[in-house]
Order: sequence, then C-alpha cells, then structure tokens
Amino acid sequence: MISHYRNTISAVYLLVCIFITSSSASSILRQFTDDFNTNLQQENGAGPNPNVGEADHLHQHQEISSRDHKVSVSSTVNGLRDRPPSSYSLKMESFNKLLNSPYTERYQSRPFTVGGYNWTLMVYPNGNKKDSGSGYLSLYVAIDNSTLVAGQQEVYADLRFYVFNNNERKYFTIQDTNVWRFNVFKTMWGFSQVLPVATFKDPKNGYLYDGDHCEFGVDVTIPTTYQVSELFSIADNFYNPKFTWTIRGFSTLFKDTYYSDLFSIGGRTWTIQVNPSGRGTGAGKALSMYLNLDVNEKLRPYEKIYVRGKLRVLNQRGLNNIERQLDIWYQGPGYGEYSWGYHEFISFSDLRDSAKGFVVNDVLMVQAELEDISSTKYLPN
Repeated sequence: MISHYRNTISAVYLLVCIFITSSSASSILRQFTDDFNTNLQQENGAGPNPNVGEADHLHQHQEISSRDHKVSVSSTVNGLRDRPPSSYSLKMESFNKLLNSPYTERYQSRPFTVGGYNWTLMVYPNGNKKDSGSGYLSLYVAIDNSTLVAGQQEVYADLRFYVFNNNERKYFTIQDTNVWRFNVFKTMWGFSQVLPVATFKDPKNGYLYDGDHCEFGVDVTIPTTYQVSELFSIADNFYNPKFTWTIRGFSTLFKDTYYSDLFSIGGRTWTIQVNPSGRGTGAGKALSMYLNLDVNEKLRPYEKIYVRGKLRVLNQRGLNNIERQLDIWYQGPGYGEYSWGYHEFISFSDLRDSAKGFVVNDVLMVQAELEDISSTKYLPN
C-alpha cells in the first residue's frame, strides 16, 4: 500500500515537472520568435505601428522585381526631353524628409487611368532593395489588377519614366525598348537603378531644386495590334517576259504618238509607246520610246508598282541592239506617273543609216523585257 502511494506521488511529480518545463520552453520559443520578427521588421524599414492598408498593398504587388524582365543595358534608352510626361506627373516638396526617413520605403501616387486601366507611379527614394536598387532612385508603375477583366488577361505597355532637371530645364528620361507585360501575377514593372541617390540629392545636379523640390512622371502607352497592313512582294522569272512590236511602214508614220497592242506580263497589262518625231528633249532629233501601264489597270490610291526591265530597238542585221534600262515605280492613272521611258532613245541619223540595221525594208522592231514586277496586297481588302 505504501509502495503504491509512493509510486502515485512520483508520477504526479513527474507530470508537474514536464508541464513546467514545457511552459518555459514555449515561453522562451515565443519570445525568440517575437524578437526575430521584430528585428526582421526593423531591418525591412517597418515602423513601430505597421499600417494595415500598406501591408495589404504590398501583398497585392508582391511581384516587384524588374529582374524577371531581364532589363539589359543594351535595351535601356535614356536621354533628355523637352516635353513633359503625358500620362502622369508627380511633383514633390520636402523630398529630403523622405530620403532621410528610415520608415518610408516608397511613395505611391494616386491612381490614374490609361487605356481603361488604373495605374500608380511608385517612387523609391533610396532604391528598391528587393530589386538590387540600394543606393539608387527607383521608379515603377503598378497596375490595379482589379481593372483586369479576366484572371488570365495580359496588358502590354510601353513605359517611359521622367525626372525633371532644373539646370537643363528638361526631363531626364529612361525607358526600355522591350514592351512590359502586366498580369495578375506581375503587376509592377520599372527600373531599380534610375539615378544614384548621391547624384539625385546633390543640388548642383539640378534634380533637387528650390530647397528640395523635385518632379517625376511617366508615360504609359498601350500599343494595340495592327488592324491594317500590306504585303509587298516582287515577282520574277515570268513565263514570257518579252514583247516584241514590229512596226511596218515606219517612214509613213506621221502622227505624233503610236501605241502597240496590249500585252500582259507579271499580272499587269502594258503597251509600248513610240513617238517617231521625238518628244521633249528628243523632238526633231531622236525617236522617243516608253513603257506604259494600261490606263484600265486598277490600282488603289497610293499604290505603286516597281518595275525593272529593258526597252530595246532591235538590230535586224545581227549587230548590237540599242538597249536602255528601266528601274522605276509606276502609279495608277490619275494618281501619278504611269508612263516611263526615254525622250532620246535612238537618233534619227542612226535610224536612217540602213547599214546600221535598225530600219530594214522600212520595218522597225522594238521590244520590252520585264524582269521584276512588284505587287502589293492590302488587308483588309
């Protein structure tokens, strides 16, 4: 009986010791955790009274590293610009107070609307440390993902950030040649290293002026996919690229202008024009010859046709032809030039010299050979 009583007392004592030890350990662990969290908050710049709204906003824009975009020096463009920002301007006074505040990580503008979406401009006075921006001025733009219609929707935007330089009376700008992709998983993009803080805060450089005033801005441009387009192409290797016109009774041609029959090459219809008495600078001394686009060809306003080829007066004695190059642009009748050639193609003296072989038995032979002809398709038709 005594032995059983002692065993019971020992068991109760052991349980009490375990309870006390467990309570002490829990208290020590809880104190360590609280101290660790407090230190971590202080390291991240959190104040003694955390703001619930700011905490919610940080959760909303937790993906803030521009490094995911892989911004490179080669794709970053900066310079000076006269015109102010077109989307949003943020002018700030007493900026040094933000620079010297250990609890102000960033300043967030009120929302502004571009392209049907709400955006905010983010300024990190001492840099976004989470994006390798420590020691730099960092600038970002965030989209309000509640304005995204669907969870999978993506918005592509071009961003240009502005910092006013009072010395130059111009804006320092920085942008990326690539487009930025916003979605519910990536709501914030920008530059972590816009300007070194030391450069920005030195009044001699003009970014802080009139005490410690400054101005930031951003252009948000949402490019749309093109709805109208054209496809330009050049065809060659035609089945029958040559047309030869045999002109009989050449010496009896007294009219000013003569035209060959219509012929088709490269999907277009053409004629050769001959002026036996010459025209322009060739009047009275040389044969004039041209390649004309048929007046019934249908071209759209501003449409042009590129043509490369040759015009020839053929030698009927097997000697050298008289050949001239065509490398020109045609426009439809009523829209511009549709006839190209040479006022002084061949002199009258060469034509009349029967030994030279260009006019034989009062027959003149001319030829057009087309090597390249362009076409343009327009969408929508």
